Amino acid sequence: MKKGKFIGVGVGPGEPDLLTVKAVKILNNVDVICAPKSGESKPSLALSIVQSILDDRKDDYETLEPLFPMLEDEIALQKYWDDATALIATKLDAGLDVAFITLGDPAIYSTFSYVFKRIKDLEYETLIIPGVTSFTGCAASANIHLAEKDEIIIIVPKVDERLSQILEHGDTFVIMKTSRHSDLLKDIINQDKRDKEIISVQNCSMKDEKVINGFFEDKKYLSTTIVKFNMHNKS
Repeated sequence: MKKGKFIGVGVGPGEPDLLTVKAVKILNNVDVICAPKSGESKPSLALSIVQSILDDRKDDYETLEPLFPMLEDEIALQKYWDDATALIATKLDAGLDVAFITLGDPAIYSTFSYVFKRIKDLEYETLIIPGVTSFTGCAASANIHLAEKDEIIIIVPKVDERLSQILEHGDTFVIMKTSRHSDLLKDIINQDKRDKEIISVQNCSMKDEKVINGFFEDKKYLSTTIVKFNMHNKS
């Protein structure tokens, strides 16, 4: 029996209309949808984004919802990734294609990568469908451009001393999940005396989206801050 294909599908930042045509085609035809969730009682946000598409399907499909808790301990997370891989592999061995849906793009800071590596090492056929990234979605929501000419964009997943070390070398900084490090972020950014524009976006493209100038004071998880320095004023 021919084994199934493992497909990473980026579902974008939140609005279903931002799904690519190719992603919709996959979702309309794939045998199994894998939609990890962070807690037993927490529904998958990625699944909620694509649910209207799945509801319009005329055929049957299966849904897997493995648990991927929000832990900093990567060693502790290994078991969850291993368990998800084993579950997915049983479906692939049965000849079923499995689409792993993930927020934004599968290739950028996605937990998809941990399962993808394991599945690929097991020599199953794999495919990645790119999605609209959270930070390009945030730029669109804020009605700004991220870079022009030879400006350098730096994507920051975690704020620590490394940001201070590279700050002078970038023109636009995209800081992901700023709720985790808002105070330190403000201190580091304010040390740079260049003219700057600071825009923060919460829940990009969703119904409760919020865009402000400056930093958010609350601690909502889906928060992104874009800092644009004036490239003509490096002093």
